[in-house]
Amino acid sequence: MLDKIYRNIQKKSLKERFLLVIGILFFVLYFVLGLFIIFMKTFPIVMPMNYRIAFGLLLIVYAFIRFVRIIKDNKD
Repeated sequence: MLDKIYRNIQKKSLKERFLLVIGILFFVLYFVLGLFIIFMKTFPIVMPMNYRIAFGLLLIVYAFIRFVRIIKDNKD
């Protein structure tokens, strides 16, 4: 399975591979940012805990939406 993914990535042009790496980077960025917002003890912006959890979950859901789009685009 990993071999198939690797061959599919090799078939892509340099621009497509670069965009794939950037997409994965932003997935990780949004996911980690959402976790930081939820679990940081001293958050620099004054925000009630309920709103922090909601905002963090929103970022994590958005990260997974981006991840699904990356996987879907990578199969082509």
